Amino acid sequence: MFNLIIACFLGILSGTITGIVPGIHVNTAGAIIFASSTFLLSFLTPEFLCVYLVSMAIAHALIEFVPSMLLGVPEEGTALTILPAHRMVLKGRSKEAIRIVSIGGYGAILVTIILLPVFAIVLPFLHEISKPFTWMILLVFSIYLIYKLTKTLRAFSWSLFLFIISGILGYLLFQTPISSGISLMAIFSGLFGISTILFSLNENSTIPHQNKFYEINLDKDKIKSIIAGGTSGAILGFLPGFGPAQGSIIAQTASGTNDSSEDPTNYLLAISGLNTSDTLFSLIAIYLIGNPRSGIAVYMSYLISEFSIYHLLIFTFTSLITVSISLMICLKLGDSFSKLMKNIDYRKLSISVIILMVMLIYIFAVVYDAPILYLTLVLITSTAMGLLPHYLGVGKSHLMGVLIVPAIIIYIQMFI
Repeated sequence: MFNLIIACFLGILSGTITGIVPGIHVNTAGAIIFASSTFLLSFLTPEFLCVYLVSMAIAHALIEFVPSMLLGVPEEGTALTILPAHRMVLKGRSKEAIRIVSIGGYGAILVTIILLPVFAIVLPFLHEISKPFTWMILLVFSIYLIYKLTKTLRAFSWSLFLFIISGILGYLLFQTPISSGISLMAIFSGLFGISTILFSLNENSTIPHQNKFYEINLDKDKIKSIIAGGTSGAILGFLPGFGPAQGSIIAQTASGTNDSSEDPTNYLLAISGLNTSDTLFSLIAIYLIGNPRSGIAVYMSYLISEFSIYHLLIFTFTSLITVSISLMICLKLGDSFSKLMKNIDYRKLSISVIILMVMLIYIFAVVYDAPILYLTLVLITSTAMGLLPHYLGVGKSHLMGVLIVPAIIIYIQMFI
């Protein structure tokens, strides 16, 4: 048992590194471990490696919010937090924002663990019956969210337009032989990262003094948002084709929030909770329905051929320890970043972050032998598209059609 505790702490350390360094995905680190598994298993047990992978994935899911929020470097799970969190930073509320996403992630893990017996009974049944209707569920939820989160016919029309054109962009991109990892990095950097920073620069924004004192009162609306994030992540674990993009629809609908609200606290609680709970359930799904739903989960399914209740209990307990320690790390890192930011020129920082994101895309393009000119076109197009919601006065969450529309098309082709 002591060796599993060591594995847990090593995983937390690795997840902290992958979470805090922009552009490094946890699946990349997991792939390295899996590729080395033949050698590692000569002196380590499969359980050791799996506990390491679980703790790394959970730690990464929580800590990746720090660079996403403060620097504006997006990944699929954090893209929707950037704009509302960015607004909080520009209002001097960065420490509060860090605490919101930390509490959301931590609370959602507790919710999923507490409700695990209920999910284990209900959701496998839903998994089986939902497959032929996945495209319909996605379509209905998407239209409902657009309607729910817009107040005028004009806003609804523009939101629907953004959802469709971003979906077309995503579908065209996924038809190319380019690695999906590189494609997503380019498109998310443009839609949610570079465009948000450029808009802030255009508005002549500056980083104000960050408030030292903050207070978060967990009223019933905030608790509702945390529960919405936790249950949405659980539902994702069983509905085929659903990821953080589609889960955001469920989370926003359940919590009744959106990314353009004046106070995004409840929205951030729901989305951060969704990200961490989805990470946990993508692992638990191996045991409950025999379907690994993430890169890390796939590696684990190869390392352990037969998942038992013993493994489920170990990984659940590992998740609880990991999210508790990662909560403290996230708060410490966030506060440290906040202190540094007040001494930094916002314009220079923003330009540096844009350069960093572009450099990362081109570095990975060279490594994976992807066409640089094509990726440049994708980056420019997605950045231009990402600027539209700012000027149209609608939520950027509708740009997640970039993933939802291709999923709808794929499942229509499979079952119709």
